[in-house]
Amino acid sequence: MPTPSDEDVRVSGATVWLTGLPSSGKSTIAQALAERLVDRGHRTQILDGDEMRQRLCADLGFSKEDRQTNVLRIGFVAELLATQGVKVLVPVIAPYAMSRATVRERHAACAAPYLEVHVAAPLEVCAVRDVKGLYAKQAAGLLSGLTGVDDPYEVPESPDLRLHTHELTIEGSVDAVWALLVERGLA
Repeated sequence: MPTPSDEDVRVSGATVWLTGLPSSGKSTIAQALAERLVDRGHRTQILDGDEMRQRLCADLGFSKEDRQTNVLRIGFVAELLATQGVKVLVPVIAPYAMSRATVRERHAACAAPYLEVHVAAPLEVCAVRDVKGLYAKQAAGLLSGLTGVDDPYEVPESPDLRLHTHELTIEGSVDAVWALLVERGLA
């Protein structure tokens, strides 16, 4: 079986979906991975959960149905880009297994590679990191519906990769995702 050339790999698209609790490290890993991909000639796009909420999904709230719709919309954009040869990095909480499964199935239906990476950090670690101050607001009673605290997060049962970011450096996390991309013939 022939192996893909470096050029084939650089022009083949894929979605890397980074799911996890708020402040688990999803966006940080996506940014560092994007830099590595771009440095190696890959067309790359980050679909950041916060930006997508503001621009594509501003009409949605935070009910279970709206969260599912949010994930499906982002998944559709990722699918479109991946089928056009873009490495799409999606750092989005995506709290429900059913939504993530639907996105995976849609990618499979159009033969777009899809990798689910669970960015796993314990709730206590995420609360200390508290990059956006969400945990502090929730503790002060100023915020409700925080994923993992008073709204569920369904941990992926069989992700393509699980990163324990409380035990890894950013570089170590990126190296692990990179190794998965190489293993799958995508880097």
